[in-house]
Parts: sequence; C-alpha cells; structure tokens
Amino acid sequence: MRSLAAILLAAFIWTVGLLSFTARIENSTPMPAPPRADGIVALTGAGSNERLAAAVSLLEDGKAQRMLVSGVNPEASREDIRTVSKAVRRLYDCCVDLDFTAADTVGNARETADWANNLRYKSLIVVTADYHMPRAMLELRATMPDIDLRPYPVVTKVVNAKRWWRTSGGARLMILEYSKYLAILGREAVRKLGPSDAPAQDKKA
Repeated sequence: MRSLAAILLAAFIWTVGLLSFTARIENSTPMPAPPRADGIVALTGAGSNERLAAAVSLLEDGKAQRMLVSGVNPEASREDIRTVSKAVRRLYDCCVDLDFTAADTVGNARETADWANNLRYKSLIVVTADYHMPRAMLELRATMPDIDLRPYPVVTKVVNAKRWWRTSGGARLMILEYSKYLAILGREAVRKLGPSDAPAQDKKA
C-alpha cells in the first residue's frame, strides 16, 4: 500500500508540475519588446520561420548590434535563411551570423557562448519558440552564467500553448519538453553538489 501511495503521490506532483510548466509557457506571450542588448540569438527548430522573423524584426528595430542564427541546417544556404527570415539584405549581410554546427539545444548553448565571448558581448536577447524557451534558458544560463540573457519567446504553429492537450501532437510535445526540462534541472542540481570549478586559493604559510 505504501508503495502504491508513493507512486500516486509522485504522479500527482509530476502532473501539477506539468500544468505549472504549460501555464508558464501560455502566459509567456505576447512578450513586450525587450530592452536593447549587445546581441540577439535565434535558436532554430520546429517553427523556425516564426523564430527567425521575430529575431530579425528585433534587429531591424535596433535592439542589438548583431544577430546569431544557431543550429542552421547544413543543407540550407545563407540566402535561404535570408528569404525565410525576410531580412533586409543590407542589414542581413552586415549583421547576421550563421551557426551550422549546433544539432540540439546543448549545441546551441555552446555555439552561442563562443559567439558572444568572441564579440565580448555581455547581454543577449534569446529568441526561440514559446514551448522551447524554459529549457533553452536553462542550457544557455548553465553555459553563460556571466551573460545577461533576456528571453523573447515566440508563438509558432507547432503547438497552441493554450490548448495543447486537445491534440495528441501537442500533448506529446509538451510532455516531452517538460520531461527534458526536469532532466536538466536534475543535472544542474547534481553539478552544484559537486566540487567547485574555481581554482583553490593558495594556503597561507
């Protein structure tokens, strides 16, 4: 009986967490225009057209100096990305960088960190799909703890955050995102319990 009660309690806690997670996503949009930052990073994935268009719009509004598109399909050309993002050529040619290396959110975080560090940026506007933003911010903050990251979630056609449970695809996506989010939270909690990466101070004689 105790084991069954424990299972039911765990299931209840997990479900409450899922509902809180999806409510957070639902309430994250529409997002007001963020304050100006050094750079903008757009994370590609399902619903990339909406993500790229939103990021380019911020760049055109002068919200940052440069923009990185992370996780571009290696088969896509630079002109393909410009067409999809509907960017003005002059601005696109001067101020948009493409990353073809990242294959997942962990890769997005690493490539974004390298890009930001090379340019000595201290603040970034992060543009990605609304459902992807919580997990993306965890990965980015773990990789760039010293950079000010400002989320700018975008509504896409991939899932309706207000009615995600009404379709099997929407429910599957939200549950998967929530599960990945919990996994990253667990990973970071374990890391914090480990030894510090900071060099030990020399002992006084």
